[in-house]
Amino acid sequence: MLGDLFERYEFLAKKADILFRSIQEKYPGAVRCRIHCCDCCYAPFGLFPIEAAYLNYHFNRLDTRIKKDIFRQVEKAEADIWRAKDRLSVFDDDPKMKAYGLGKQRVRCPFLTRSDECILYEKRPIICRIYGVPFTVEDGKVCVCGLSGFQKGVTYPTIRLDKIYHELNKLSEELLIKFGSAHPERSLLMMPLSWALKLPLELILKGEFVE
Repeated sequence: MLGDLFERYEFLAKKADILFRSIQEKYPGAVRCRIHCCDCCYAPFGLFPIEAAYLNYHFNRLDTRIKKDIFRQVEKAEADIWRAKDRLSVFDDDPKMKAYGLGKQRVRCPFLTRSDECILYEKRPIICRIYGVPFTVEDGKVCVCGLSGFQKGVTYPTIRLDKIYHELNKLSEELLIKFGSAHPERSLLMMPLSWALKLPLELILKGEFVE
């Protein structure tokens, strides 16, 4: 049951890879993703339940020593985020500004090694797969890596991240329903990577990941 959902998630991830390569082939000079380039690995991001379950599953198959090292990095990342939240508490009455400020924070991904390589590169989330090319979010705003060569004011093909998120939500809802969650509506909630790694898989599958 879980294997089927993971296969469908992997198919969606492969579609994202294909979309990325199609833009990369058309604008090779503008896409500057390279081995050891890790600027995007400092950008905070959230995970849909299906992504969180997938990462949790594969993370827990790593060597114990590697997992311990990652957990140390998780603790550091969480401390950095809490400090950022504390600094941004002046915007408690302005949720949009607070969210904007948090989105601008640079927090090192726990999967990033000392040699600037991703421990779970083959299993990385979809946002990590498309970061180096233009993509649109729900409000139609186009985002792209600041290190890329894509120019402002020029129209480029973009990946519709909102459509991908719609598919991730559907897969997540199906996941929660299949595993008897009392809260299938939580398929829309995105959790931080630290939660996905620290929570037992069973709690993610049942949607029991809300503070």
